[in-house]
Amino acid sequence: MNEKTYKTMTVAGAGNIAVGIVVLVCGIVCGILTIVSGAKMLKRKSDIIF
Repeated sequence: MNEKTYKTMTVAGAGNIAVGIVVLVCGIVCGILTIVSGAKMLKRKSDIIF
């Protein structure tokens, strides 16, 4: 009985770590893309006419 619980907790823990890594990488990539896009917009600020 305890082995099944231990295995279930191990799989859940590994899954949580994997999801955490994926979310971390996505956050970093989104942040970099946002900074690059903002820098491009600031560079071309004089071309924008409202």
